[in-house]
Amino acid sequence: MGSVPFHYVDLRAFCYATEDERRVADALRRFLPEAVELERVVNTGHHGDRIVVLSARVERADEVRHVLSTLSELAEWDRVLAEIDERVDDDNSLFLRLDKQAAFGGSVELGRGITLRAKVEAYPAKHEKAVANARETFEELAEEAEATDGEAA
Repeated sequence: MGSVPFHYVDLRAFCYATEDERRVADALRRFLPEAVELERVVNTGHHGDRIVVLSARVERADEVRHVLSTLSELAEWDRVLAEIDERVDDDNSLFLRLDKQAAFGGSVELGRGITLRAKVEAYPAKHEKAVANARETFEELAEEAEATDGEAA
């Protein structure tokens, strides 16, 4: 992958009182380069329970490439590409929800638990341009995933 059409990528996961914080952190780190630190904020839920918010932002091109490379393992590219217009908001941010349990187990799946927000580069900063840039990048990732699957067979 050549250029990276994202200004940054934010990843965030909530760790509820019933969860092991190390496991949630490991799930989040599945998508991050080793050197990236997790931010940790402790909150209190509606019923007084502890909720820890773990998050990280990657801004350097190599770090963003790492996140995208990990996303290339996603099997549901057809769904993501079909929904790309709805996944990019009016602020040119792209959203994916990833399965926290699957990430802890080493796989990449759409689901619940990890939120990915990527600020799409678009000049001019129009929704249509951002969608086109995100689509092009994700089509490349889908092709890389297919090529990797083809080599493994």
